[in-house]
Amino acid sequence: MRATANQKASIREASWLCLVHQVLPTLWDATSKGGNGSFIWRFPIAFQIVPLLFLLTIVWYFPESPRWLVKVGREEEGRYILGRLRGETGEDLGRAEAEFQDIRNFAELERKTASRTSYWSMFTGRGSGKLHIGRRVQLVVWLQIMQEWIGIAGVTIYAPTIFKTAGIGNKDVQWISGLNTITYMLSTLVCVFTLDRIGRRWTLYWGSVVQGIAMALAGGLTTLGVSQPEGSAAARAYSSGAVAMIFLFTATFGATWLTVPWLYPAEIFPLEVRAKGNAWGVVGWSVGNGWLTLLCPVMFKAIKENTYYVFAAANVITIPMVWALYPESNQRTLEEMNLVFAADSIWNWEAEKNFKILKEQNPELVQAAQRGHSVLDPETGLPVRNSTGRNMSLDVNALDGKPTFKQG
Repeated sequence: MRATANQKASIREASWLCLVHQVLPTLWDATSKGGNGSFIWRFPIAFQIVPLLFLLTIVWYFPESPRWLVKVGREEEGRYILGRLRGETGEDLGRAEAEFQDIRNFAELERKTASRTSYWSMFTGRGSGKLHIGRRVQLVVWLQIMQEWIGIAGVTIYAPTIFKTAGIGNKDVQWISGLNTITYMLSTLVCVFTLDRIGRRWTLYWGSVVQGIAMALAGGLTTLGVSQPEGSAAARAYSSGAVAMIFLFTATFGATWLTVPWLYPAEIFPLEVRAKGNAWGVVGWSVGNGWLTLLCPVMFKAIKENTYYVFAAANVITIPMVWALYPESNQRTLEEMNLVFAADSIWNWEAEKNFKILKEQNPELVQAAQRGHSVLDPETGLPVRNSTGRNMSLDVNALDGKPTFKQG
């Protein structure tokens, strides 16, 4: 299903409300540094239970997903809900019916391809042919791992330790950490206006550059700060500079790297494995977050402020990594991404070159993909010329600039 403009706006508003609620306990932490008693720490935890109870109450009134209903054989219910969402008059009726037929086709395709869309098959790439599903899995997993290693896991989990390392006194650490989290929340609004304008790759590029510089400067300023007499004007100046760099890092991350690694899996996997592709992204996040959470205290204890340089280096590494391995997915359909990944080479420039050849030599193939139409029959592997089904599967061989179609 594809969300309409109004639905996307509602989703953004709901996400914003979730973020606001998430930050309220942090704001409480930031403004209650002078309080005493267990209420100070119990309230932020208990406060988050309130919306969970509200959600538990209203979730029983939510309609099921039309896709899930069709998948389990409850097609009439799925069609009814889809009609309520899309409309049942005029052009809306036609769109709702077309989308319903798409969903039925997808459900049938999933049943036919279940043996080669398991998690293990995706990881190994077995049976995916020129779709190169295994390569896509590696891309989303490592993008999520690097999302943590560029420093955000350390900053969010060990913010008090980081600010203490920068020379901030115990009485100020709590409210500064809370303010940093609030800045983090507000910065997420930036990508709403920039992400589709400059694309995924350039969003990651400028994020890595600014974050790398911020981490390097945070390390240098912290080193200078701790070398000064405690409490001196120079020590306070260097500490303030280091804190400013942490704030800059956090704000930049919220505007760039926070979003793309979660969005990218949904944009590069074929629809029949799209949900599982997102799940592989979560696997990468779990590995990266868990790995760094365990390692951060060891690094801060062993090399102290030099840990910032490790994060800065990770940001530098991501720039050639994204440039060489990650194709741009902005403004491309899932079918076009299948054409991009049809190249046997792992290098992005080869994939784009191959995609350009496909566009030049087979304009009808790419036009079908741009309309979201199937370009290959999932059963026979033969080209579909006048298909009315959409968003199906693709298996393309592009050898020596002469694409052929893989049988079966």
